[in-house]
Amino acid sequence: MKHLLKMLDLSKQEIVEILNLADQLKYERKHGIAHPLLAGKSLGMIFQKSSTRTRVSFETGMYQLGGQALFLSSRDLQIGRGEPVEDTARVLSRYLDGIMIRTYAQEEVEALAQYGSIPVINGLTDFCHPCQVLADLMTIREFKGKLEGLKMCFIGDGNNMMNSLIVGGLKTGMSVSVACPVDYQPDASVLEFAKQAGGFEMFTDPKQAAQGADVILTDVWASMGQEEEKQIREKAFAGYCVDQQLLERANPGCMVLHCLPAHRGEEITAQVFEAHAKEIFEEAENRLHAQKAVMVLLMKD
Repeated sequence: MKHLLKMLDLSKQEIVEILNLADQLKYERKHGIAHPLLAGKSLGMIFQKSSTRTRVSFETGMYQLGGQALFLSSRDLQIGRGEPVEDTARVLSRYLDGIMIRTYAQEEVEALAQYGSIPVINGLTDFCHPCQVLADLMTIREFKGKLEGLKMCFIGDGNNMMNSLIVGGLKTGMSVSVACPVDYQPDASVLEFAKQAGGFEMFTDPKQAAQGADVILTDVWASMGQEEEKQIREKAFAGYCVDQQLLERANPGCMVLHCLPAHRGEEITAQVFEAHAKEIFEEAENRLHAQKAVMVLLMKD
């Protein structure tokens, strides 16, 4: 593994290696065991999309690993003034030991990796969100004790989260079902992967998708950059709320996860959110541990 660009690039073995190291780093952190595995290393963090969890978890993670993180807003970089991404990649490669980028276009992340000579980590694009899904898989395994043989269900938009969860779930031996409106399906490349992998079902009815689920995940209906579509999306996603009635279709003890921020009363009810808050906020914490594992595997000498 040279980069973390998308879940499609990872093998099952690589995913499990990340999760195992994340578990170890979390244990050591909880027990006060220092692990300065990236002492003297620097991570550049390029943000063209703002964030709470991504910035804090990467910056804190690098500090805990003994390194430093530099916040690089697109307003502060020449890339925001028209410098080609391939030039930015080659310059930053001479200063830094790794780059994390949170942006819109997947092509920009891929170009950074192609033209740079240091590891690149995808902190989110419109196509995928691998760091979040690694944290999700870590959390599911933590609560359920396994991934293989479980049924994962995602309710909502065929966005970066659905794209990455389909791939991550199927690669780790889970069956995956999703429910989304016809006009909001996941990316064609992800659907092709799912068809080849097997164990995947797509519905327009959330109740059908949730049948027999061991974990249900959801996300906001209008992601960052889609705010102007809010009213259109509210109409399209009517009936896609994760509520108590939906959970009755799932297996007993079904987990509920949300990548946050959550809009209570839209994609999830306040009742369900609070009933599963322990899982959801453990999931949020696990962003830190999963990303530390990725950084160690990519950046450690």
